[in-house]
Amino acid sequence: MSGEDAPAQQQNAVDQKQETKPAEEPKAEPPKTESAPAGTAEAAATPAATTDKAPEEETFTYRALVLTGYGGYDKVKLQVKKGKPALKAGEVLVRVKACGLNFADLMARQGLYDRLPSPPVTPGMECSGVVEAVGDEVTDRKVGDKVMVLNRYGLWQEVAAVPASHTFLIPDGMTFEEAAALPVNYITAYMMLFDFGNLRPNQSVLVHSAAGGVGIAATQLCKTVKDVTVFGTASASKHETISSGGVTHPIDYRTKDYVEEVRKISPKGLDIILDPLGGSDTHKAYNLLKPMGKLITYGAANMLAGQKKNLLAVAKNWYHQFSIHTLSLIQGNKSVCGFHLGYLDGETELITQAMNTILDLYKQGKVKPRIDSTWHLEQVGDAMRKMQERNNIGKVILTTEPMPEEEKKEETKKEDKKEDKKKDDKKKEDKKKDDGKKEEKKDDKKKEEPKKEEAKKEEEKKEEAKKEEK
Repeated sequence: MSGEDAPAQQQNAVDQKQETKPAEEPKAEPPKTESAPAGTAEAAATPAATTDKAPEEETFTYRALVLTGYGGYDKVKLQVKKGKPALKAGEVLVRVKACGLNFADLMARQGLYDRLPSPPVTPGMECSGVVEAVGDEVTDRKVGDKVMVLNRYGLWQEVAAVPASHTFLIPDGMTFEEAAALPVNYITAYMMLFDFGNLRPNQSVLVHSAAGGVGIAATQLCKTVKDVTVFGTASASKHETISSGGVTHPIDYRTKDYVEEVRKISPKGLDIILDPLGGSDTHKAYNLLKPMGKLITYGAANMLAGQKKNLLAVAKNWYHQFSIHTLSLIQGNKSVCGFHLGYLDGETELITQAMNTILDLYKQGKVKPRIDSTWHLEQVGDAMRKMQERNNIGKVILTTEPMPEEEKKEETKKEDKKEDKKKDDKKKEDKKKDDGKKEEKKDDKKKEEPKKEEAKKEEEKKEEAKKEEK
């Protein structure tokens, strides 16, 4: 499973072990001083020396996005952290310039991604920047190197301490935004298509969410092999873009049954299907495979419905979870593979081989990340909303460059308007409730009136009876 789409699982205690701790706030110890005999000039001077200037670690601050709890977009907050991240042996300190936003980050915000530790924690699986410091035992990186970084989490901040083996040199001509867009999507697409899929000339591939990060990466990589037919699902407004990018047959999944559309063109089915959806779509994918076909499932995007965790969507996805008997695989001559980049974080050699091949393809002009939009850290909520509502074509990027004051004012106005709208909506809701209560009271009163009338009649009858007795 990739960072683009990730399955929901329970938080595993084992996963809490952190390779790097970029989101923590290490406190630097005060400098130790040699004790001098009482009364000497050195003894008198030492305290003054230690208090004149605070160590760099104590004055160092940096901004970081922090997931403060599970829920909506407002759960990711921009905070200022103090203390320079401490470097361990084999690590480098990277001054981050740009960060990639992945589907896994959206799921993590709702508590549906198990490779992220519990909040509070800084998300972010990929970034690009400049090496600012080098730890012990690092021989292949130096201060000033421009690098892209792939890590389990902790990269949505201005500085991050990461293993040097998790960094890759940025080729000449590649922007920081492109570099931040490349690791997760392209490694995922490459390993699925070539390591699992064994993609060869004249084969057919179905790419879901063809206008997303992994979708565009997969389409570009398919084009590096001769005569590969690409079926791609996306909303109609994105068809022109994905067609020009290499999708042979675009399908509007919102208005058409993509299974029927594929069968019209390829009655026997497909050779490779990349499935980021899960649930019932995995069943459809398996049935669409031709003999010797390969289904590679790498996500459960169907679980994500709305800003907050939707238990109905989660339950529905798990209810329709795909399972198959080995005998059926044998008789069908099909294969099913599962991919999750987050669980390959220890496979440095494997990841490096894939990345080197991808960078060679970039240098040859065969692949190039498409940037949909770039957002300041202050705008992370809007960036997540754009991606979750499927309004992006390509990669959504966060930049660490401070937001200009004018934009900040505009952002503040926008937030104020949102707050005002919330208040107005609450007032309307409260009024609706009050009106409802009033209506209920009126209805109750109407219901009571016949009873009162009946009681009155009964009373009158009794009075009449008493009069007759007299």
